[in-house]
Amino acid sequence: MALSKIDAANFLTGTIPSGNISTASLAAAATGKVLQVVTATDSTTRNTTSASFVTASNTLSVNITPSSASNKIFIIVNAGGYINATGDANYTIYRDSTNLGGSNGMTVMYNETAAQINSSIAMSYLDSPSSTSELTYQVYLKAVSGTVYINYPNGKASITAYEIAG
Repeated sequence: MALSKIDAANFLTGTIPSGNISTASLAAAATGKVLQVVTATDSTTRNTTSASFVTASNTLSVNITPSSASNKIFIIVNAGGYINATGDANYTIYRDSTNLGGSNGMTVMYNETAAQINSSIAMSYLDSPSSTSELTYQVYLKAVSGTVYINYPNGKASITAYEIAG
């Protein structure tokens, strides 16, 4: 039968004797943890006929300041989209003035019929901004043709940003 010795002095103070846990193990344990979460919602129906990306809503926007330049920001957006008659809609997420989804955005709704289309909009993106300055993440939309909507009819859209330890 093996016997174990308990170091009562360190047991009572809660310290771990040096050399028992490597620095690399401690650093690895700290990555991937959620450090902060910010969220915003909007319940107002908004629309555009603009062929260029425009702000979907000033309230569907979050500001977050990363605590380290090596940290990542994970953004999740949920909303309702709508196209009246024939038209195409593009939705995306911007970080400040940068379109994270490119020229066609992250979510595209196509309507090749004269029918009206309601659809859920779900977008997520893992951003590596390499910054410790305040960042603004916001939903944008554009109409390739026709009129496109967000929060139709008066749904509740949300955007949430999570800072992830790098």
